[in-house]
Amino acid sequence: MSIEALIERERSKSGRLLLLFSIILLSLNMRSPITAVGPLTVMIRDNLGISSTAAGALTTIPLLGFAVLSPFASKLARMYGMEVVMFSALLILTVGLALRPIGGAGLLFIGTILIGIAIALCNVLMPAFVKMNFAHQMGLMTGFYAMSMNFAGALASGFSIPIASSSDLGWRAAVGFWIIPAVIAIVVWLSQMTHIRNPVKTEGGTYKKTPLMSSPLAWKVTAFMGVQSLLFYSLVAWLPEILQEQGMSAGASGWMLSIVMFSQLPFTFIVPVIADKMNNQRPLVMIAAVLMTGGLTGILFGRIDFVLLWVIMIGIAGGFAFSLSMMFFSLRTRNSFEAADLSGMAQSGGYLFAALGPALFGALHDAMNGWTVPILLLIGTAICLFLVGMGAAKEGYVTEKSV
Repeated sequence: MSIEALIERERSKSGRLLLLFSIILLSLNMRSPITAVGPLTVMIRDNLGISSTAAGALTTIPLLGFAVLSPFASKLARMYGMEVVMFSALLILTVGLALRPIGGAGLLFIGTILIGIAIALCNVLMPAFVKMNFAHQMGLMTGFYAMSMNFAGALASGFSIPIASSSDLGWRAAVGFWIIPAVIAIVVWLSQMTHIRNPVKTEGGTYKKTPLMSSPLAWKVTAFMGVQSLLFYSLVAWLPEILQEQGMSAGASGWMLSIVMFSQLPFTFIVPVIADKMNNQRPLVMIAAVLMTGGLTGILFGRIDFVLLWVIMIGIAGGFAFSLSMMFFSLRTRNSFEAADLSGMAQSGGYLFAALGPALFGALHDAMNGWTVPILLLIGTAICLFLVGMGAAKEGYVTEKSV
């Protein structure tokens, strides 16, 4: 019997519900600290007297942190146990959230770096943690945490300005607010410290490492993660400005971005459940690519009157693609530590690729004096999502046997 099956059997029903609650609470903190900052960028820049480049780095720094630190998460989990690493990440996250609003630019950036470190560890380990604890319900549990993460991210983006406007502390109140769910998550996660798994070691005392670099399937999963991340973060950065240049007001364009994020939510829950029941997930990849291509084409060539349809298509596609990328870490591996290794590899390469997107498309806009070429390139990227996704969705494992 696998370690995952044994872990499932040893918990009581109430213990499993508490575990699910712990996962959801942690997930609520995995995107909101980042998405809360985007709408406040101008306010932060003006208040602290920093440059636009420095203010923009508040969003870029966590992505770079994901890319740099993701490969180390699985090794730390093998050394100390996933529960210990994820609880430690929560502590680091809370310190970062506390530092951001209390001082000047220095503490703001230090806090942002700590937040990037913490979320990088959780991003990698959460799919593996779900596989370890819910081996027979991976789709359902992946749906719970993916939906929770995206729901909190959308709320943080939407409520940042109202919180800042209603408080004398301004942007400091808006970024500081998110320490509340982090502290609640810490309290609940204390319950998981009684379930720490023994680190997985070989007889020689070295830590097992899944041989992914020679696996074509692992590279296909990594490519899918990178392409879907680049599409998402590029659209988060530039969609409002694209729509404004087409004649939409700043306020309305901001709501269109919120609709993209909220339209993802039901599909980040539904898609993992469906994917878990399929031998291969190619039909789901096809749906994601067709909707993303159609939505982007509509924004470029369609009427502005139908923009709501285009952004909903993009949001649904994003929900499909993100959920599939999370599920591939579990579906293409044989055990939870393989899943952690694949998650670390894919998220490191994927977020490094994604971090280039906003800057690249912004530079293309400046060079071409318009958004036509950048959007055409995004449409080409959506086609790439289909091509790499068909390979990642093929039934199989990244290793020939469990290691």
